[in-house]
Amino acid sequence: MTTTTITSIISSKDLLAHWQGHRGLTRRVIEAFPEKDLFEFSIGGMRTFYKMVQELLMLAAPGVKQIADGTVPQLSEELYQANSKEELLALWDAQTTAMDQDWGLIPDQKFKETILAFGAYEGTVISTVLYYIDNEIHHRGQGYVYLRALGVTPPNFYER
Repeated sequence: MTTTTITSIISSKDLLAHWQGHRGLTRRVIEAFPEKDLFEFSIGGMRTFYKMVQELLMLAAPGVKQIADGTVPQLSEELYQANSKEELLALWDAQTTAMDQDWGLIPDQKFKETILAFGAYEGTVISTVLYYIDNEIHHRGQGYVYLRALGVTPPNFYER
């Protein structure tokens, strides 16, 4: 009987591609919102989708940069202000580019290390990255509910 040790299920490159697939879909959800409703519409006391996207912007690229170079970012949604959907999408696109650049600086072994994300949240690098992805999916789901409530058909969730 032969024993094989598996050291990785998914490569770093494939994990980034998976995340960027989600980011592309989230971008299409942002695009689907009527301009005014992106900034003003909410249900049941939840935040507007704009506010949720600010949170995603606060976590993604700054979080990847911290993993790549140790820079501990400020945890503030107010750092990412936009006055239009066009400005918000420009912020989103700039972060996508920054994430791709910083991701390439992260050696595979780093994913097993412990990190204090944003100087406050302890976990392994991989668990932190998976949280960032899960958080985006969660808020995108809220965006889908908002779009349907507005009578807008959201993009197909499986098209990444």
